[in-house]
Amino acid sequence: MYKLIIFDLDGTILNTLEDLADSTNYALVMNGFSERTIEEVRTFVGNGIGKLIERAVPAGTGAEVANKVLADFTEYYGKHCADKTRPYDGIPELINVLRERGCQTAVVSNKADFAVQELCEQYFPGLFDFVVGERKGIRRKPAPDSVLEVLERLQVEKEEALYIGDSEVDVQTAENAGIRQISVEWGFRTRDVLLSCGAEHIVKTPGEILELV
Repeated sequence: MYKLIIFDLDGTILNTLEDLADSTNYALVMNGFSERTIEEVRTFVGNGIGKLIERAVPAGTGAEVANKVLADFTEYYGKHCADKTRPYDGIPELINVLRERGCQTAVVSNKADFAVQELCEQYFPGLFDFVVGERKGIRRKPAPDSVLEVLERLQVEKEEALYIGDSEVDVQTAENAGIRQISVEWGFRTRDVLLSCGAEHIVKTPGEILELV
């Protein structure tokens, strides 16, 4: 039914939460702030690293200090983005089956592009036709820009594409891009959050994705 399956990265195909939390807390402590819990960081992610740090620093933190925290995070995460990160169970197998069935596959993430490229190459070598993260001058999700870029690059019509993600940002992204979507329950948002934001389909396992597509 679909010619292209587009995946979000964090919380959808890779469990990156511990490395994100460790990097956030490193940057916070380096600048004299208290650490955040992993559950707090879970709620902060989804809108890019700039927004992650904005949410992590104490209320009222000045822009200059927040930018320093962001710089420290970026430097540390660049070296430690794969310390504890792992694919979710069944995801590599899912992608392989989709490709065997003739589907093209891609990743669109709000994570910094350098990290998206590195992580996809490390954990999913040769499994994606196009991979893109957050870049300067390109609106990040939920704006549809990067999804539309993938459709154009791979020459696929909207009705032939499906977007898979784990958050309200992903639901909104698919809606803004005009394509169908599936939400996964194993990621960074609860089922209740996904339902409240209008998730079209919610799955508990990668195998359920195959049944739907």
